[in-house]
Amino acid sequence: MEKELKQQPTNCLKVVLFGPESTGKTTLSRQLARHYNSVWVPEYAREYLQNKWNNERETCEPKDLLPIAKGQMKLENELAKKTETVLICDTDLLETKVYSEAYYLGACNPTLKKYALQNTYDLYFLTYIDVPWEADDLRDKPKHRLEMFNAFQEALVKNNRPFILLKGDKKTRLKTAVKHIDKLLKKKE
Repeated sequence: MEKELKQQPTNCLKVVLFGPESTGKTTLSRQLARHYNSVWVPEYAREYLQNKWNNERETCEPKDLLPIAKGQMKLENELAKKTETVLICDTDLLETKVYSEAYYLGACNPTLKKYALQNTYDLYFLTYIDVPWEADDLRDKPKHRLEMFNAFQEALVKNNRPFILLKGDKKTRLKTAVKHIDKLLKKKE
C-alpha cells in the first residue's frame, strides 16, 4: 500500500493549490495549466466523495481517506509523466491530512501522515477565504472558513513548506501565481 502513496521521480516543477474548500483552487489550477500549456491534477476526493454521496447519501468517513490518498497519488504520478515543465496539483496528501485532523478530532492514519509529510513540492499556493462561498453537495463548513484557513496555513508553516498566500480576485491570483512559477522555472533552466 505504501508504494501507492509515494511520489514517483519527475523532472517537472510541482506546485500545489492548497487551502480550505471553496477558495478557488480548481479554477486557478485550470487557469495555470492553460497558461503553461501543461496539465493539472484534479482533486480525486471530489470525484470519490461525490460518487459516495450520489450512491449512498453518506459523507466522508475516516475509512475513505486512504482510498482518496491512493487515488490522488495515482493521478499525480500518471499526469507528471505528461509534462516536462510544470505540474499543477489541485491538492496533495498534506491537504488530506489537514482535513482528517480537522474532521476527526486530530486523528490521521499513520501511513497517510507519513506520505503527506514525505512527498515534496516546489511551491504551495495557499488560497485565502476572500472569495464568495459556493455551496455544493460536499462543502459543509461555510461558518468555519477562517478556522480552516488557519489550519492549512499552520500545516505549511509547521512542515516548512514553501508557500505564497493568494488573495484577491481571479485575475490577481493568476498574475501572482504566474510570477512565482516563472521565477522557479527560470531557476530550473
